[in-house]
Amino acid sequence: QVQLVESGGGLVHPGGSLRLSCAASGIIFDINTMGWYRQAPGSQRDMVASISNSGSPNYEDSVKGRFTISRDNAKNTVYLQMNSLKPEDSAVYYCNSYHPWYGTFWGKGTLVTVSN
Repeated sequence: QVQLVESGGGLVHPGGSLRLSCAASGIIFDINTMGWYRQAPGSQRDMVASISNSGSPNYEDSVKGRFTISRDNAKNTVYLQMNSLKPEDSAVYYCNSYHPWYGTFWGKGTLVTVSN
């Protein structure tokens, strides 16, 4: 019943930009904390950015100043604008929804590859 669908991944050159989108359904979007996580091959899944129901963002140190998370409650969608991309940003990016009462949900991921 809960569905998070990511889009916008692809191949980009170092220094380029990409915008990821996550469309949510089956949740009361406005009250959920939304986030983006990423996982590279052989690595753990780490938080990249999150945004509270009130719009307060948090970022992992390595992406501060380069990535921006935002949400559009009217569209039940969260975005991740990624600028100045580096090869080490390459990973599968996952959309996350969290609420202390209703739990945690994940999308299936979208692949981002930063390479020449």
